Amino acid sequence: MNELLHLGPLSDDALDAAADFHARLLPAIEATMRGGVDSLTLVFLPAAADHRGWRLAMVQGLARHFAPSRVNALESDDPAAIAAAKTWLDGAGGITGQLLPLNGTGAV
Repeated sequence: MNELLHLGPLSDDALDAAADFHARLLPAIEATMRGGVDSLTLVFLPAAADHRGWRLAMVQGLARHFAPSRVNALESDDPAAIAAAKTWLDGAGGITGQLLPLNGTGAV
């Protein structure tokens, strides 16, 4: 089963957001993964384009480190879009290490 973990809000400044994430949130995420979670999807609030780099690097690193468990991330504040993406990820066992920005209209 794919578990969702909603994160944020984080700073609008990408460097501050990345620092906060790594210091405050990453240790708990790693502990969750070490606890035996098979699939985890992180949910970020939408942010400016300069956040994409650190978010993608983080999710890819977690996916490699905790393989064969899956780690993905979504960027959305739309509950229906998040639920639809979770359903899709539940059935997509080969998808890991992805950062999926959702726009709420069915497109990813």
